[in-house]
Amino acid sequence: MKFRITPTLSGLLLSALVLGGCPFLAAQNSQRSFNVQNNQFRLDGQPFQIISGEMHYSRIPREYWRSRLKMAKAMGLNTVTTYVFWNVHEPKPGVYDFSGDADVAEFIREAKQEGLYVILRPGPYSCAEWEFGGYPAWLLKDPYMKVRSRDPKFLAAARSWLMRLGKEVAPLQIGNGGAIIAVQVENEYGSYSDDHEYMEDIRHILLDAGFTQAQLYTADGADELTKGSLPELPAVINFGTGSVKDEFAKLHQLRPQGPFMSGEYWAGWFDHWGSPHETRSPQQEADEVGWMLRQGYSVSIYMFHGGTSFGWMNGANADEADPDGKNYQPDVTSYDYDAPLDESGRPTPKYELLRKTVAEVTGRQTPPVPAILPAQIIAPFPLTMAVSLWKTLPAPVHSEQPQTMEELNQSYGYVLYRTTLEGPIHGELSLGKLHSYAQVYLDGRLMGAVDRRYNQNALPLDIPAGKVRLDILVENTGRVNFGKAIPGERVGLLSGVTAGGKLVTSWDNYSLPIEAPEKLAYSAAPCVGACFYRGSFQVTSLADTFLDTSTFTKGQVWINGHNLGRVWNAGPQRTLYLPGPWLHKGMNDVVVLDLQGQPGGTLWGLDHPFLDGAVLKAANPK
Repeated sequence: MKFRITPTLSGLLLSALVLGGCPFLAAQNSQRSFNVQNNQFRLDGQPFQIISGEMHYSRIPREYWRSRLKMAKAMGLNTVTTYVFWNVHEPKPGVYDFSGDADVAEFIREAKQEGLYVILRPGPYSCAEWEFGGYPAWLLKDPYMKVRSRDPKFLAAARSWLMRLGKEVAPLQIGNGGAIIAVQVENEYGSYSDDHEYMEDIRHILLDAGFTQAQLYTADGADELTKGSLPELPAVINFGTGSVKDEFAKLHQLRPQGPFMSGEYWAGWFDHWGSPHETRSPQQEADEVGWMLRQGYSVSIYMFHGGTSFGWMNGANADEADPDGKNYQPDVTSYDYDAPLDESGRPTPKYELLRKTVAEVTGRQTPPVPAILPAQIIAPFPLTMAVSLWKTLPAPVHSEQPQTMEELNQSYGYVLYRTTLEGPIHGELSLGKLHSYAQVYLDGRLMGAVDRRYNQNALPLDIPAGKVRLDILVENTGRVNFGKAIPGERVGLLSGVTAGGKLVTSWDNYSLPIEAPEKLAYSAAPCVGACFYRGSFQVTSLADTFLDTSTFTKGQVWINGHNLGRVWNAGPQRTLYLPGPWLHKGMNDVVVLDLQGQPGGTLWGLDHPFLDGAVLKAANPK
């Protein structure tokens, strides 16, 4: 294949462009090219071996982007790969955000300044253990829209988004003098379907959005490559440790003309709530990366640095082929991934092994590993102020049947459903199709929890004669990000509630996105149950720390207005990463929402993460 983009540089520059060299020493106004010629990736006409690592700017505080990029360069990488998560940038239809931690263009510019190229993965579908695979939840407000398909309504929304993204980053492609050398079309579509017309739709949208000055490509598992690839584009393959030779053998059979690249070499794995912490062998990964490089293959290590799915942004898995999303497994907040750089950007033994391997294969001397300020210990501090969730409820929306979170124009957080039952009722309370976790109350008393992880949807019900208030507090624990369940990932009570076999009607729906809990009216009065707890602590250093949340049960943590992520005693994660730039010298404000709270909760900071705690296989409070 041959994909010509722009004229190449002069012979003088080409002679300086050895594998992994620093092309940014060249004049910045020179026209550049990256494409496929003679079955190889070519940078400015010369063979180029991509040695990349994945890191997602939205999982890293902006203040640390430069540090992480320097770490990539010091490990011997010449490229970084990043997804662009649509839901980060278009939180509401037509409302775009490219500021702060969402400034993807600045991330790309900083990569260039550090002598790194960029592979961009704009989707519109991402996966990445990110909430809803990166799709914005508002797509689901229309129950008839089918995401990730040729549905004209979906394609129109995707086009609007990608056209807007193009305005931000298309000028940063290699042909325009920028760092972006390649742009991925969709993502692992062969694992989802085989509609090549849909793939062509996405390719043409990307071209219309201005992505014409870098190499377009597709990525799939080797076994799914024929379903998700396009014949006119190069195809890379994704796989994990232990299968490198077999997977490349398949790629040689399917695409004997090349080029040959692992678009995701999984250098670790992610964690689910209630499942053991995942790790992979550093030596095996170093050996396999070394083997790929010696063959002349290109590689992108997934993840080089995982970072954190701050706030509500963790995704979830389910049975890949089941449209109902059975065997639901929500991901933890940490995206440490057992990557070469840990969650806080510190090098691990895996980093050192890979650094040594890359240097040995390429014969290049890598820059020194940058020093990082050690994490700090913070002494235990109590959360002495509190307010009950029940005292913070907004005005409800009334409906005959429960409304989904999306119908309430809400993406993340909680929804409270309230109605009145008339007893006597003896039998079962069925919540129907629940996404994804609920606590059930009768007259304010917690009766139990219903958890999608266990395919649960009901509790026993025994109500005497008379009226009783029924409250069902539903949490969005993370929409599924992979598999056939994606189009149906609305949140809430989705198919009607029955009590003793009879349909329950007349509901008040309380939308609880919980966006500024520090503004609630706290007091020193003790609070039990679903409560917000508030406290403070002092620091003299703006170094990182890891908050130990083990005295709390299930909920969320905010520091100085930053949503750090989820707490759940289901394990294995027990600490939340708190980046130093989010701290203030002096007093810092903390809010914890605990759905099963008790007075006396305490937090403290460790100088290391605790991601391998005990797991709780059942959590159904009575």
